[in-house]
Amino acid sequence: MKTQISIERRKQQFAWAFYDWANSVYSLVITTAIFPIYFSSILSNYQEVSVFGINFSDKGILYSYSITASFVIVVLISPILSAVADQIGNKKLFLKIFSWLGALGCSSLFFFTNYESLWIGISGSILASIGYWGSLVFYNAYLPEIASKDQQDRLSAVGFIYGYLGSAILLIICLVLIMLVDESFTRYSFLLVALWWIGFAQFTFARLPKSYTRPAQVNRNRLLFFSHVELIKVGAELARYRELKFYLFSFFLLSVGIQTINYMATIFGKDELGLNETKLIITILLIQFVAVVGSWLFSRLSKKLGNLNALKIGLVIWALICMSAFLMHRTDKYIEYEFYALGATVGLVLGGVQALTRSTYSKLLPVTNDNTIYFSFYDIVEKVALILGSFIFAQVLYLTGSMQYSALTLSIFFISSILLLSYVKLKLPSQTEIK
Repeated sequence: MKTQISIERRKQQFAWAFYDWANSVYSLVITTAIFPIYFSSILSNYQEVSVFGINFSDKGILYSYSITASFVIVVLISPILSAVADQIGNKKLFLKIFSWLGALGCSSLFFFTNYESLWIGISGSILASIGYWGSLVFYNAYLPEIASKDQQDRLSAVGFIYGYLGSAILLIICLVLIMLVDESFTRYSFLLVALWWIGFAQFTFARLPKSYTRPAQVNRNRLLFFSHVELIKVGAELARYRELKFYLFSFFLLSVGIQTINYMATIFGKDELGLNETKLIITILLIQFVAVVGSWLFSRLSKKLGNLNALKIGLVIWALICMSAFLMHRTDKYIEYEFYALGATVGLVLGGVQALTRSTYSKLLPVTNDNTIYFSFYDIVEKVALILGSFIFAQVLYLTGSMQYSALTLSIFFISSILLLSYVKLKLPSQTEIK
């Protein structure tokens, strides 16, 4: 039975989903499309680099380590801050703090202009990454509070759709200005990302309340102690809820594949297949627009077949993507079009699977006032998966000398994730039963 939604709640749901429109420009412009290319061009004359007194044999290693460092920081601080947000009943405060931190990090990249200012580029990219991933913990935690279980698939998908559209629009604006005005405008695109992110986020901040749940009555002086108690509580809950436990293991495995592909796809196309920057940008934009359709399609599939079956379909496609990448070679006559087709397929399942993993996790959660700490754990699982995925990708590349074998290895994680999902049963509308 479809849940009736009040006009006020509809406005709040739109404001929540609109945050994806605001912050997704970071993940596309900064992490995927423009900044990695800019970073490489600034240091094109340097193989070995040094920053903060530490020497790196390759600039790519430095960039990779800086992103990993930001993930480690988020993993360390978000659980404590999540517990604090639940205890004081004000998750919006931390959503604002991390958003401003991310925007500040993006804007500081404007001052990264040469080797001497490399420390600014590294510091800015770390701050931006912490701001982006940290804000998602508190943003995602609103989902089970703002939408009933039968609304969460659709709302989660709408958020990703807004994100893909908004980020694609700003990327096109930046590319047009870089090509028509001057190549030096690349630095100004980082300022545009910051302004877009924090500017549109104001709409979300204005509409969302501090929290949808009452804060716990806790002595503020003992807040740090209770934040650690909450972390222990999450571990205990995982041991009690069978479905949630199996789902998180499955989510970890699929995240190893998806997040690693997200970060390594551009490098794969450039270094392994020999595609130029223009073709890579075309592929990135193709992924964004197809992902809009994919998010909507998988939302409909989940309604017809159920979340778990829709997820399994998406994961089968992900596994086939990895196998297809293994079969591609730069000497192929139509390699450019093969890569476009692969990118379109990635777009088809990227948004859809990510939206479903978020909403499915939300549905599996027990009834609680501590949603933020649960989504903090969800975020930690994703970050650890990315760190592991990057390591495995690099190790296979080191052993085989080919990224194609690295891509093939990732298919194992998708297949394993499908097998684990077979042990999960999603029961609606009642909460997960304790086993």
